[in-house]
Amino acid sequence: MSTAEERADSDLQSWAEVTPDAARRLLLAAVEAFAERGYHATTTRDIASRAGMSPAALYIHYKTKEELLHRISRIGHEKALEILRTAARREGSATERLADAVSSFVRWHARGRTTARVVQYELDSLGPDARAEILALRRQVDAEVRGIIEEGAASGEFDVLDVQGTTLAVLSLCIDVARWFNVDGPRTPEEIGELYADLVLRMVGAKKAGHGVGKAEGQGRIPVDGPGPRGR
Repeated sequence: MSTAEERADSDLQSWAEVTPDAARRLLLAAVEAFAERGYHATTTRDIASRAGMSPAALYIHYKTKEELLHRISRIGHEKALEILRTAARREGSATERLADAVSSFVRWHARGRTTARVVQYELDSLGPDARAEILALRRQVDAEVRGIIEEGAASGEFDVLDVQGTTLAVLSLCIDVARWFNVDGPRTPEEIGELYADLVLRMVGAKKAGHGVGKAEGQGRIPVDGPGPRGR
């Protein structure tokens, strides 16, 4: 795991940048409530109760329920962007960097699946201004992955006819992990990340598919026809 990913994953769990402590407790409670019940079915009273606080206390730190969702979404997207940007700008071939980006992005969605479900699937619950800000971050996320694929296609390392469509497919594959991942399933986030990296390299027709995660061919790789992902 890269240093940037370790930091982002740790912060995802603790939300250390959210202060004071009461604001962080409310944000964590909102993440759990939104993931469990959905944004629209969750009330500010639900959030305050989960945080062990009174409903009035919530408004000291957040003016509205939407402000909570906006902050969760912004921080989550910024962390995801940091992970992809680190992978995209490391030294190495396009194959190595795409494998790193995919495996890191998948691990992030598996480990922080509760937060990731809110970050990725509650976009339409935001108002126009907040939604526009998050969409701008999503375009940056898209650009990091697309840039690696474009570079690999231009150099002949990848065989891709539709870069934009392939980028969308890669991101969708990674993001969906947050929807189905189960900690009690047969595979760890690391194993799923490695599997998905191998699948994506095959998707783009990488000349060295299966080598992008820094292992010799056949060593430590998960067979595509092996047991299903966690929770499936």
